[in-house]
Amino acid sequence: MADFFQNGVISTLQNVGERPLQSIEAELQKFGKRVKMVLMLPALYSEFETPAMDTIINELKDVAYLHKIILGLDKANKEQFLEVKKRMSILKCQVDILWNDGDRMQSVYEELTKAGFCGLDTPGKGRNVWSMMGYGLIDQENEAFALHDCDIVNYSREIVARLFYPIVHPALDYEFNKGYYSRVNNKLHGRVTRLFYTPLLKALALTFGRNKYIDYMDSFRYALSGEFSFIRSLSRGIAISPAWGLEVSTLSEVYKNTSNRRICQTEIMQSYEHKHQDLGSQADNNGVYKMANDIAKTMFRALAQEGVIFSNASFKTILTTYYQEARLEITKYNALSKLNALDYNREDEILAVETFQDAIAQAASEFYDDPMGVPLLSSWSTVRSVLPEFSEKFYQQVQLDNS
Repeated sequence: MADFFQNGVISTLQNVGERPLQSIEAELQKFGKRVKMVLMLPALYSEFETPAMDTIINELKDVAYLHKIILGLDKANKEQFLEVKKRMSILKCQVDILWNDGDRMQSVYEELTKAGFCGLDTPGKGRNVWSMMGYGLIDQENEAFALHDCDIVNYSREIVARLFYPIVHPALDYEFNKGYYSRVNNKLHGRVTRLFYTPLLKALALTFGRNKYIDYMDSFRYALSGEFSFIRSLSRGIAISPAWGLEVSTLSEVYKNTSNRRICQTEIMQSYEHKHQDLGSQADNNGVYKMANDIAKTMFRALAQEGVIFSNASFKTILTTYYQEARLEITKYNALSKLNALDYNREDEILAVETFQDAIAQAASEFYDDPMGVPLLSSWSTVRSVLPEFSEKFYQQVQLDNS
């Protein structure tokens, strides 16, 4: 059973009562009569070739309160798109698929690019999530949105219920809900969170002093999780990162667009298992190395926008302080693993920290040379102000694919 401790500037909603899922879903069905809930699923076709996606579809068959599912499908040819349509057709609610590699969606991206919107020629999760948000906003009935990844091995529909509940309950006043969980089986996972994100935040606080933004980011128990939910009015003004910094940039955008009092995080499952990325290195610029590099640049940029001044000296301080804090984390996780008889390879953890230190150093250099970096995908309120008729065209293209 989880603790009930509130140790940050946002509300933490733990699973302390072991409330039956059926009880939560019964309430959500009542709320669904006035608040239309939409689930967004960013997926690669390759994920439909895994047992994880079979489990997700089978679990979602029993969800009765959803108004619609929007599936953003990447890296799929026509035959694969048609196969996905058939497999998703067993669900009770309407399913609209954004076939990102199809001619119609490609024409959508081309029109936006010609209008001056950047980053849409690069496929990835960021563009996929951004497109699903824009499509979901076209229907005025859609009031609440939730999103989760499609590689969750031990998936349960409880994830969806716990994401939606805080933002649709009429007695609560939350606009954004971040899902969190532990990443433990026979060993500790979540290297990027444990050994990179958390010690980097501590290093930034030691270097520049604590501020409201650092306190906010430090309040999330799993800031890098891919599961979150939000209400319609908030989503209109959020810009999205097309790179690995998606989760951190989204939290930063939420920070700018609403009050901490209207943000919460919810324990959506006890332990989360999904596919694991290779560590990667500076030489190949891939894997979690690439992820750490993008996240670091996103955080540097967000702090600069808060008025923090970076210099070569401050970056050197961040690097040395990060390494110290990360090694302290290794000591803690070694003790935790011994107490719980978990497998723990200290050498692998040290290698990960050294790799992340390289990623921070490269991120610092790239940020110093180009502090603006890769631009965020514009908010949908901006798109609609520039292209007032675009939403209807977008909707028609998706409907033609799904007809």
